[in-house]
Amino acid sequence: MELKRVVVTGLGVLSPIGNDVETTWNNALKGVSGAGPITHFDASKFKTQFACEVKNFDANEHFDRKKLRQLDLYAQYALVAAKQAVEDANLEDESINKDRVGVIVAAGIGGLHTFEEEAGYYAVHGEEQGPKYNPFFIPKMIADIASGHISMQYGFHGPNYGIVSACASSNNAIIDAFNLIRLGKANVMVTGGAEAAIYPAGVGGFNSMHALSTRNDSPETASRPFSASRDGFVMGEGSAVLILEELEHAKARGAKIYAEVAGGGMSADAYHLTATHPEGLGAILAMSSALEDAEMKPEDIDYINVHGTSTPVGDVSEVKAIKELFGDHAYKLNISSTKSMTGHLLGATGALEALFSVKSVQEDIVPPTINHDPEDKDENIDYNLNFTFDKAQKRVVNAALSNSFGFGGHNATVIVKKYAE
Repeated sequence: MELKRVVVTGLGVLSPIGNDVETTWNNALKGVSGAGPITHFDASKFKTQFACEVKNFDANEHFDRKKLRQLDLYAQYALVAAKQAVEDANLEDESINKDRVGVIVAAGIGGLHTFEEEAGYYAVHGEEQGPKYNPFFIPKMIADIASGHISMQYGFHGPNYGIVSACASSNNAIIDAFNLIRLGKANVMVTGGAEAAIYPAGVGGFNSMHALSTRNDSPETASRPFSASRDGFVMGEGSAVLILEELEHAKARGAKIYAEVAGGGMSADAYHLTATHPEGLGAILAMSSALEDAEMKPEDIDYINVHGTSTPVGDVSEVKAIKELFGDHAYKLNISSTKSMTGHLLGATGALEALFSVKSVQEDIVPPTINHDPEDKDENIDYNLNFTFDKAQKRVVNAALSNSFGFGGHNATVIVKKYAE
């Protein structure tokens, strides 16, 4: 069976550095930080009091009152990003067979705010009043519901589900969508991720694990991947959605093509509940599997958008994995962590970074890793590698590789390349 080719024909995003693709991408190239004091709740008693929140978002501009009762914030974000992507790809064209359009939008956590509200209310009032739960509690909370809402919004009847693999979730979603199309199971897939976990349970939970930065005096510089003084990740939120489409289907309807999806790889560290393998063995396997799937060699890759969360262990293990797999070519790559600007969007982070990778391939420019002090060096990191510190760098980007790793040892790598006939 000959596998079909898959291209990207639409993009949508709601992020800490912009509420559309153009703004988000331009701010990424400028090195704008999305970090600031938490506004979703009073975080004054928390070890971490800042995050990368979506800004200037008014749900009432997008949804009526009845619809809002059904939507957790993460699903709101997903629907807004999906609308941008659907419009960008012109998927509402009546000539498109919607039975062949599917949706896989992932979340690592899902409706955490809804869960917090409902469980918290019962904890306070349950003994006195008995169980009084909102009838929308379960369908607002579950991590697959964003995909369901998107399919209902547009009448897409193709494959429809959510994926949960912690911070690898939306890369796994993209890989599944890619495979469904190239196997002929769908013509078009709406895919990506959404997350909105900047609430007490999310911040408090990660604080208890010592996973978050506590640099409260300087939030905008707190996410500092590959620097010796890094002290944890900065939580982000938002959604990114990509439209993947079978090449001949896209050409037949005259769709614009941003890039081609070349391959995907997945693996498990099988090592630790939350820590990456110290030698990056799972990362090596995911990246090498993606290269094999794409029928590419390590030297075919020009840019790696790393997982790069700004954690002491994770950054070192990913650098080791890149050096081991890419050998001498590692020094010819551009590497950057866009989490230095956006923070870590958990289950949505892979989709946002895949979007950045697509734009890099399209425009031949690599966004920077910000917040690096040349004197702040970690002896375990090889600074002869090009981490694209401080400023975006123009270069030909024929192919870009994007990594996402999640708690539980989940690893997922996506490769995109320039489209050519």
